[in-house]
Amino acid sequence: MPELAISREKVGYLIEKAREFDVKDLPADLDSGSNPTDDDEIDVLEDTSCDPVAKELASFIRAMNEDEQVDLVALMWLGRGDGTIEEWDDLRARSAERRSGYRRPRWETVRYVLGEPLLGDLLAEGLDKFGYSWADEEEPPLPDSSSESERNQR
Repeated sequence: MPELAISREKVGYLIEKAREFDVKDLPADLDSGSNPTDDDEIDVLEDTSCDPVAKELASFIRAMNEDEQVDLVALMWLGRGDGTIEEWDDLRARSAERRSGYRRPRWETVRYVLGEPLLGDLLAEGLDKFGYSWADEEEPPLPDSSSESERNQR
């Protein structure tokens, strides 16, 4: 079985966040004048250009190292059915080749991955082909983005 350069916890986190992103809907009434409190904060499910989930996903993927980003794209392709687990090395090589063609690899990888419909489902399917289940965790893993000073203040 091939090895993943990206941890299962990171992929699990991306699956959860991608699924939050995928449930977004087009804004229904931009000038409704309604109060979010009165509407039970339903506007949070509308897809807008300042979507915090998309920003969080983008920042998380951009912070990955090159090997993790290459594996992320290859894992997405594996889940999409562009290859089999036996062809993992080929999928990974194609992903690395694609990334090397980018002028700004970190940013363009983010744009490519987030442009894939049902990203969370594809990553979950890819992990499944490795024999891993992202749902084995009791809670979705969270990235450790707090700084040392923030941890000391707690």
